[in-house]
Amino acid sequence: MHKRTKGAVAGLVIVLFFVWLAFFQTNFFPFLFQLVFNKGVNLRESDGRINVLILGTSGKNHEGPNLTDTIIFASINPAKNNVTLVSIPRDLWVPSLSEKANTAYAKGGLPLAEKTVSRILNKPVGYGMRLNFDGFVRAVDLVGGVDLKIDKSFDDFEYPIEGKENDPCGHKQDDLASLASASSQLKEFPCRYKTIHFDKGLQHLNGEKALEYVRSRHAQGDEGTDFARSARQEKVIKSFKNKIFSLETVLNPIRLISLYATLKGNVDTDVKKEELDDFVRLFQGLKNTKVESAVIDFGDDLKKRPGLLIHPQISSEYNYEWVLIPRIGNGNFQEIQGYVDCEITLGGCSTSALP
Repeated sequence: MHKRTKGAVAGLVIVLFFVWLAFFQTNFFPFLFQLVFNKGVNLRESDGRINVLILGTSGKNHEGPNLTDTIIFASINPAKNNVTLVSIPRDLWVPSLSEKANTAYAKGGLPLAEKTVSRILNKPVGYGMRLNFDGFVRAVDLVGGVDLKIDKSFDDFEYPIEGKENDPCGHKQDDLASLASASSQLKEFPCRYKTIHFDKGLQHLNGEKALEYVRSRHAQGDEGTDFARSARQEKVIKSFKNKIFSLETVLNPIRLISLYATLKGNVDTDVKKEELDDFVRLFQGLKNTKVESAVIDFGDDLKKRPGLLIHPQISSEYNYEWVLIPRIGNGNFQEIQGYVDCEITLGGCSTSALP
């Protein structure tokens, strides 16, 4: 598990401010009154922290549109101006689901996703928010793209092509079942994938390229890890947030209306109408806070960095899928819970101290 500190807040949540306005625009003036004159924040807390589950789904034009590519647990301490983000791998096997963590939202919406993450981390989840990446692509294009500083050049030769997820690539129907468990899906089904490339340095990305940048899972070298993917997601989120709050967007009513229309159909949240102004004030107060982030992963042998997860042998126990489980045993999340609790209460924790 890696750790890093950033100057951005959980930007994905801030972006949802515009979505909420779309949901409640018929009550805009009461909302504005509360925002200006009611200075308190009254949201569900646990030990002084507000916990939010942030999910990202692929969208209706992709295979498994409600499977969550992104699962982030955000724990916010308003009093200490502190935010801790914990990224949970989508391939983490959850015995209570008899499936991977990324299926929880598809099976039971926000309630089941929140219950599942709460069980994994042993932390209550007060609120949930799900963003559809189809809407994200259109929203990025509406603000004119995002500008990023890419730290490393990388290639991903196995990026899925939309609409090609089930293409047999010339194979006979009777052979597909056995080929589905092949170690190299790229070799067996080359027509399903394309190669994407990103150069090191300052880059301007449109919506589609930004989505490829954050969703790439099979990049060569370090960029193929969940940690790197999480870092890329934060870069895009931060740049998108800056574009949203730039004068060229804020002072452009046509662009704002277009953003409302684009995002309102691509977000699911259990934040209540009367809590909207509290969330806006909360994130206004956290605008310049530092964020501590951690990714639960299986470590790095080359860097002698232990992780909390392992990849078990593919078997019927895991539906013959490639999954991750806690290194101390399937369904035993105690070690993960201890690490997350340390991060949230103390900060600066590291798996390098693990035996």
